[in-house]
Amino acid sequence: MPDGKIDERAEQLRTEIMEKVAEYYRLVHKPAPFIPGETFVNYGGRAYDEHELQSAVDAVLEFWLTDGHRVATFSKKLTDFLGLKHMLTVNSGSSANLVAMTTLCSQQLEGALVPGDEVITPAATFPTTVAPIVQNNLVPVFVDCKVGTYNIDVELLEAALSEKTRAIFVPHILGNPVEMDRVMDFATTHNLYVIEDTCDALGSRYAGQYCGTFGQLSTYSFYPAHHITTGEGGAVGTQSARLARLAHSIRDWGRDCWCDYNSDKDGECGQRFDWEIPGLGEPYDHRYYFTEIGYNLKMTDVLASIGIPQVDKLPGFIAARQRNFQVLYEGLKPYEEYLLLPVWSPKADPAWFAFTLAVREDAPFTRRELNQYLNDYKIETRYLFAGNILHQPAYQNIQHRVATPLTETDRVLKSAFFIGVYPGMDKARLDYMLQVFQDFFKSLGIR
Repeated sequence: MPDGKIDERAEQLRTEIMEKVAEYYRLVHKPAPFIPGETFVNYGGRAYDEHELQSAVDAVLEFWLTDGHRVATFSKKLTDFLGLKHMLTVNSGSSANLVAMTTLCSQQLEGALVPGDEVITPAATFPTTVAPIVQNNLVPVFVDCKVGTYNIDVELLEAALSEKTRAIFVPHILGNPVEMDRVMDFATTHNLYVIEDTCDALGSRYAGQYCGTFGQLSTYSFYPAHHITTGEGGAVGTQSARLARLAHSIRDWGRDCWCDYNSDKDGECGQRFDWEIPGLGEPYDHRYYFTEIGYNLKMTDVLASIGIPQVDKLPGFIAARQRNFQVLYEGLKPYEEYLLLPVWSPKADPAWFAFTLAVREDAPFTRRELNQYLNDYKIETRYLFAGNILHQPAYQNIQHRVATPLTETDRVLKSAFFIGVYPGMDKARLDYMLQVFQDFFKSLGIR
């Protein structure tokens, strides 16, 4: 068959496949009606339609299995959305945190962090914010949080400062923006690096500016419960070409070469075989010239193909999360005597990850009792990550410094939990959740 006929038939088959994928989505994946008391109400989940399935299948048909043009498209969409200059995709948000922290330790970076340097971070956090600090032989310096926002208490930054302090690693917990003006003023005054863990907060704004665009580096997660999903996946963002270049090397085995090898040339620079290794006496292949201790943490094109339509839907996802949050906030206000509702800065415009609650100390019930009741009625809950990270077995013996009493963090450990606001929450689910809360309080004689 002539090449033209093959191309024509291939395109015809592709069109037919895409039509079948859409039909399959409607048959198998389209959300089923909600049945109160029978349908499980998840705290988070994937929001998608036939376009994500079609995009993924299209990537599989092309069968470019590693980092390719779809990763480049996905990265560009993210940088355009956030207004960042550089976005490096990785295989998870945890890997993004590792790459970001390791980038600041690069031996090629002027003023790099070195073992023993201190990094200020909250003790109420997800473990993989702390893990990269420990893995790079740095010392986490823990400060307390504010119950209500659950973010680092910026009033305590000065108390955490020492002559060894070199950086701040701040997570925007569950989409609630940290007071970044205070953080950046402190960092500028003391010449500190800032990494923003924005894994929970893609689309959240503070003072009109997107979270993740304040510090030198920011990180993102695309796990199914997050604001957009690629299944597994994450990214590192920065405005700095130098930091982007170093992060790229650390993500790609520590290799110095940054060229796109999907072209017909031996890399974009055209000088692949012109690199010198001291003492060798002849040029060496730049693709195997390593200047960092690195990893292989790349995203694949199949994952990125799912993310491309997800970015297009992100504004709608954010709006849905905010609407769902407001419904729960208004519906749970009558129980503020017993439950601490979320608190946020007047400058914040959160793209909420979830709805966080804390059971007050004098409440006539425990967190466990409320969570068990919700679970019995098929409403999923989660405790607030690690609570106090220093109580977790893996972190009890790490080298660290506690800069302030962790009183509020221990309250998080004992009393905080969250429920969902993700875009898959419809009115029926929200109404049902509020009804179950109302029934719980009625069972205690509270109306």
